[in-house]
Amino acid sequence: MTSIPGARPPRRTELVRAQGRFTFAYFEHCTISREDSAVTATDEKGRIHVPVAAVGALLLGPGTKVTHQAIALLGESGASVVWVGESGVRYYAHGRSLAASTKLLEAQARLVSRRGDRLAVARAMYAMRFPDEDVSGLTMQQLRGREGARVRRAYRDNAAQAGLTWSRRDFRPGDFAASDSVNQALTAATMCLYGAVHAVVVALGCSPGLGFVHTGHERAFVFDIADLYKAETAIPVAFGAAAENPSDLSGRVRRAMRDRMFADGLLERCVGDIKWLLTGESGVDSSGDSDDTVSLWDGRDGVVPAGTSYGMAKDWQ
Repeated sequence: MTSIPGARPPRRTELVRAQGRFTFAYFEHCTISREDSAVTATDEKGRIHVPVAAVGALLLGPGTKVTHQAIALLGESGASVVWVGESGVRYYAHGRSLAASTKLLEAQARLVSRRGDRLAVARAMYAMRFPDEDVSGLTMQQLRGREGARVRRAYRDNAAQAGLTWSRRDFRPGDFAASDSVNQALTAATMCLYGAVHAVVVALGCSPGLGFVHTGHERAFVFDIADLYKAETAIPVAFGAAAENPSDLSGRVRRAMRDRMFADGLLERCVGDIKWLLTGESGVDSSGDSDDTVSLWDGRDGVVPAGTSYGMAKDWQ
């Protein structure tokens, strides 16, 4: 058989795990291409090489052209490719998963499908935001009220610290520029956080749409997980950037979010938190996640090996 030309695609076990990657890299008005085993970004200023094997998500903004070979390499490297709108504030599409096992996905589907289990996971998410309080007996309505008060307090405190006047959150999905600078910064920072969290969710093989607190949206679980970190990352970064009044506010926010998420080890925390919420296992050990074994659901004995001919009469009984 004729061998396929080019470098051998990396095996899953050779790829950098989700928790060990950079959060994201944003590009616009350039051409994303491939040179040997590297992805390049080229514009009128020149060409740079992108270490895609170590990037969690590549955010591609307006004016971006991508070659077929670049996408092939990005897929082989397990980097999530997220197509976004102007200033990185709209989500259009994303790439592939790093996971070979469906362990977390099956746990997520099982938990979200049972009312008691779903409520337990939702309470655990709120407990992570209120570590000094016992929320085990609170209803979802009570939890939402406490979370709303916490976020409003975070807005007020960060506005005072940055010396800015704060009125209210004003997010206009169809008109980014219509909001004031603080709200623009909040929108840009939140979208960066969503992009990084989305990359982790799909890298682990989970479903972005099966949320526990949020529901009915294709990224409900992304919003669930991002809310665990929003008050300590996106909100202070946004107010800090708005206070600087830079000429390129969204660009300043993206760079500040990238630095903040890297300093906080957000990807590693995100991986560990998702695994703990869905399986009760602590830490970010991923043993077994790269198991490329395919089994068949049996209905009686759980699973049986695939790749076997089940044609004997005893198999039908």
